[in-house]
Amino acid sequence: MFYLLLVSLIWAFSFGLIKNQLAGLDANFIAAARLLVSLLVFLPFLRIKNLPKDKLIRLILAGAVQFGIMYIAYNYAFQYLKAYEVALFTIFTPLFVTLTNDAFRRRLHWLSLAATILAMAGTAIVRRGGVIQSDILTGFLIVQISNIAFAFGQVYYKEVMAGISPNQVSNINIFGLLYLGGFLAAGISSAIFTPWSAFSIRLDQVLVLLFLGAISSGLGFFLWNVGARLVNTGTLAIFNDLKIPLAVAVSLLVFGEKANVANLIVGGAIVVASLVLNEWGALREKRLQIKQRQNPEML
Repeated sequence: MFYLLLVSLIWAFSFGLIKNQLAGLDANFIAAARLLVSLLVFLPFLRIKNLPKDKLIRLILAGAVQFGIMYIAYNYAFQYLKAYEVALFTIFTPLFVTLTNDAFRRRLHWLSLAATILAMAGTAIVRRGGVIQSDILTGFLIVQISNIAFAFGQVYYKEVMAGISPNQVSNINIFGLLYLGGFLAAGISSAIFTPWSAFSIRLDQVLVLLFLGAISSGLGFFLWNVGARLVNTGTLAIFNDLKIPLAVAVSLLVFGEKANVANLIVGGAIVVASLVLNEWGALREKRLQIKQRQNPEML
């Protein structure tokens, strides 16, 4: 869980940086630029000699969805919403994570779903302190496209890597493939839709893109997907929401946006409670499985 918590803290700053420092830049270009930086960071570590061709293609696809499509929609949302509003509208990501995982498993894990709904309730309480501006519906729908892409990519990556032995290939040796997929998706979109004839960029914006690409996207998503493999799906879903009260706090204290502090504290506490509930359920299920293996007559 440490990896997921560290990345959540890093990502909490990304919302404000994009809204306040990258205003005026095309959403497609922002996505392509930061993913290109991420790809360059991980390119030296790329080792795909022992990776089956079908896995290679599936990992590129995972990156195209999780990073490419997600970032394009995510960046577009800032044209309609404030930074903390974009963060708050990601409250549905955990539900999409749970539903995507259940779709792969063809089942419904009620405890994970209950913990996810509790986390959503916590972030909804945080949201009540915000004053939503115009174009809320458009912004909301765009964020949900981003949420669905992010959720699918996480679960799909975990599914693909489940069939690969740690001795065969490590996370760091193949993660460049995900950034390659993301850059291809965002790069093609940028080549088509970015208004290049009127394009201009400042030095401070270049520095922000380098930070977002190398740290937020590069290191952040690597640690996130590594952490995703070490926890159950319900915990992964909850951490998708934990960044929301953190992002609101950063927007309030660092970037000067307004939010209700009391709602932030109460909502954040509920999110933490949902994480505890999910961890308790996962431990209970693991103990039950151990007992069933030791006592086959229980089955």
